Amino acid sequence: MSNLLNRIEKLIKEISGLDAFELISETKHGWEFYFIKGKLDQNRVTDEETVTAKLYLKSKEADGKEFLGSASGKLYPTLSDEEIKNKLMDIRYRAGLVKNPYYTLTDIKPDVPAKLSPVDISKVSGDFIRTIKELPANALTDVNSFEVFVSSVTRKTLNSNGVSYECAYPSSVLDLVVNAREKSVADGRGREIELYRILTSGTCDSDNLKETITELFNFGTDRLKAEPTPKTKIDTVILSTQDACELYNYFIMQMNASYKVRKISAYEKDVPIAEGRTGDKISIKALSSLKNSCADYPVDEEGAVIRERYLIENDVPLSFWGSRQFMSYLGEKESGIVRNVSVDGGISGKAELRTGDYIEVVEFSDFQVDPMSGDIVGEIRLGYLHEGDSVKIVTGGSISGSIVDVLPSLKFSSETKQYDTLVIPEVTRMEGMRITGVV
Repeated sequence: MSNLLNRIEKLIKEISGLDAFELISETKHGWEFYFIKGKLDQNRVTDEETVTAKLYLKSKEADGKEFLGSASGKLYPTLSDEEIKNKLMDIRYRAGLVKNPYYTLTDIKPDVPAKLSPVDISKVSGDFIRTIKELPANALTDVNSFEVFVSSVTRKTLNSNGVSYECAYPSSVLDLVVNAREKSVADGRGREIELYRILTSGTCDSDNLKETITELFNFGTDRLKAEPTPKTKIDTVILSTQDACELYNYFIMQMNASYKVRKISAYEKDVPIAEGRTGDKISIKALSSLKNSCADYPVDEEGAVIRERYLIENDVPLSFWGSRQFMSYLGEKESGIVRNVSVDGGISGKAELRTGDYIEVVEFSDFQVDPMSGDIVGEIRLGYLHEGDSVKIVTGGSISGSIVDVLPSLKFSSETKQYDTLVIPEVTRMEGMRITGVV
């Protein structure tokens, strides 16, 4: 246990009137690299330690109804004991202003061993840099700049019920700017564009990263050839990039206990999410571990074990997930804040889904799926319009629709792909969408 965590726990026990507490200590040791045009511009080492303290106060009204208030704040090693105590008193005061229906903190001690395997941030950083530098040189496309942030994170959770768990895991971020240009750019008459990505992961999957950047090069080259999206009667949209995660996140969040308690989600256990569907059945599984995820740990921030289970199986909701507070409101004995999730693939291969008339959008200026209404909107930056025997590279215009529109015939490929904490079908086909052209 860190010295800071020891100090805070000792000071908390000196505060009278507290009913419960939860402490989350997080220590990050990181390396950062900043490259411009393939050359190292600067690098630095970072070390950070914080403890998030959450304090709880119980209250009771005249009719005997009980409530639990809570508030939290972050504390740092540079604070003196007196400063820490003053901050704790402020947190205690704010907790007294809150009245939530009563619940208890996690009291089931984790039955999994501590996960404290060392993280070699030197190797992970080197893997990122080497992978990008190994990309073949091209006069028309290149990596303009990139930033690599690799951290070894150690987290310890403990609460007043005696629950305690410690784990260590890698967390990485790659900021990437790719340039694409026309052949005539050298004489001042050509165009040049940038594509930007923020890629998160645990460590570096070199093969996947090379594939992603090569794909970006191709998108950039095609974007320079794109024509304005025409008006069309086509209503089928295919998603095959990370934007599709937004669609699947909608279903994942419908199984979040807080959404259910707040009546944002209408999903019910053992009741199919839709009737008369002709598309693929949706099956979504919570994972206790996922290799190369930036959140590969088996116990959540509250000290609850994350059990591997289906949240939805063959269109049928089976298990909600979430914090101790909202899971207890649903009458669930165990909680678990899910981070890693996989969506089962569909019946058809991705080639089978890419048939008929459709638009495949690979770059959006903005793409959103409203977590409450299920409304889908996206501004097309780059798409491929398949109509009859022709394929047009297009830009501009938009797509729109809703989960209600697309769910009856929603299909997804048998092949899957990982995007950090999510494994989803590689290709998703939505029908019943509206495609707005610009000409």
